[in-house]
Amino acid sequence: MREHLFNTGKIEYIRGKKPDVPCILCSLVERDPRLELLEVYRGGLCMVSMNLYPFNTGHIMIFPMRHVEDYVDLSEEEVLETHRLTALMIAAIREEFSPAGFNAGWNLGKAGGASISHLHLHVVPRYENELGFLDVLAGARVIVVDPRQALERLRARVEEIRGRA
Repeated sequence: MREHLFNTGKIEYIRGKKPDVPCILCSLVERDPRLELLEVYRGGLCMVSMNLYPFNTGHIMIFPMRHVEDYVDLSEEEVLETHRLTALMIAAIREEFSPAGFNAGWNLGKAGGASISHLHLHVVPRYENELGFLDVLAGARVIVVDPRQALERLRARVEEIRGRA
C-alpha cells in the first residue's frame, strides 16, 4: 500500500491557485467564463453544481444564488428550495450511479472545513466497500466526545435557544 494519498488536481487549489473572482459560487451563478461551469440544475433561488474536486462520483453542491455566508441568514424560501433540491438530487444520483448511501452536510466556517465562504450543502454518494481515510491510514475511528454526553449537552442548548425565541 502507498504511504501517501494524493488528489493531484486539488493540490494547486489548496496552495492558493484559485480563479481571480470575488466568490467562486457567485461566479458560477453568473456563469463567469473564467470558471469551469459544472451546473447541474438551477432553481428559482438555489442551484446545483458538481463538485470540481469530488470525494466520490456524483458529489454535488447545492447553494443559494444570492451570496449567503451564515446558515442562519438563509430565507425560509431558500431553506425549502434547498431541501427540495436535495431530495431531487438524491433521487437522480441514486438512479444514475446506484450508491449504497449518502452523506449530506454543510461545512460551516473555516474551522468546520469550509474552503468557500458562500454557504453550500455537499451531497456525497457513498458506495459499498468504500473506506474512509482514517480506516485506511490508522484502522481507527475518532470519537472525541461520548455521544451520550453530547446528546445531553445538545438537548440543554436547544432548550436554551428555544427559550430565547
